[in-house]
Amino acid sequence: MNEKALDQEPAPGVHMSFLEHLDELRRRIVRSAIILVITFGVCFYFSEGIYNFLSVPIRQALNEASRRNIPVKGLQGDEGIVPINNLKEGDTGRYIFDEASNFGPALVSPGATVNAAVKRDSNGALGLFTTEKLLTNNAIVPEGLRLPIQFNETEMAVSQQDADEKMTVTTAIEPYMIYVIVSFYAAIAFALPLLLWQIWMFISPALYKHERRYVTPFIGLSTISFVIGAAFGYYILFPPAARYLLGVGHEFKLLLKASDYLDFITIIMLAMGVIFQMPAITYVLARIGLVTAGLMIRTWKISLIVILIVAAVVSPTNDIPNMLLFAAPMVLLYIISIFIAWLFAKKRTTDAEEAMAR
Repeated sequence: MNEKALDQEPAPGVHMSFLEHLDELRRRIVRSAIILVITFGVCFYFSEGIYNFLSVPIRQALNEASRRNIPVKGLQGDEGIVPINNLKEGDTGRYIFDEASNFGPALVSPGATVNAAVKRDSNGALGLFTTEKLLTNNAIVPEGLRLPIQFNETEMAVSQQDADEKMTVTTAIEPYMIYVIVSFYAAIAFALPLLLWQIWMFISPALYKHERRYVTPFIGLSTISFVIGAAFGYYILFPPAARYLLGVGHEFKLLLKASDYLDFITIIMLAMGVIFQMPAITYVLARIGLVTAGLMIRTWKISLIVILIVAAVVSPTNDIPNMLLFAAPMVLLYIISIFIAWLFAKKRTTDAEEAMAR
């Protein structure tokens, strides 16, 4: 908005009628809708890439959660530890027990080793067999005993470590709807500066002329804060929360629905993007004269309750650790906002008082 346009805006005291307020609100909503539609079209074209980006954290978490401990790490041959899935028939080496194992009356302690070779049994199945006797504390394990390794299962478990985990869908139309929802959320994020402009233009008639010049700091700082907040949720907040939730259900087979995950990650990113607006909005309100550090300190108890309520709503679970994980950055942002209000707060003045001060 240029200087001339600012001068032409009505100042506080020149009240708009109720119908004029409604007409102004309608105009801003229509313009915001047009902005979102255009941005949505662009985002839908790149929806697959956006979805792949959003799904990276959960694919990594699913990958970690789906891994299970493999009892035997490999054979210790001339070239060091050889992974079981790399062995082939005829390979030999020393088998390493990483946990106590029973062979009838014989108890083999963890760390014990025995020479072994990869052979096929009478049924043609590949197996690992001892090529020497193993002396234990209470018995002797004879040569030619099959060791507790199932090659197919081990290969599958090892190969899954590097597999690209995928989420599930339950209907044929669900992938399309997921891309639509992804595009809509992305459109909100990318159109944020223009949407903030529409919000500012709606509330600007209630401000003095010199106060409307804060439109640039408001839009710029709010956009930067939103990006930082969304990135904080994506890179810092979500990974430990996902690992915790998936770790709780490690006894179950993980079949995570793509739509459920999408709701989860977008709520976290959008919520943190909005929450990180706190310092930016505080700066603008402090410069206008509507907020002071003293006011924020006096209302800290109420603010803390609001923060805990927001954390409880945003957190995927109702347990205390997860809620505190979301509440901690909000408390820190509130403290930062107090310092911002203390540094930049000024008394609210009319246009005439502002002119005289100059």
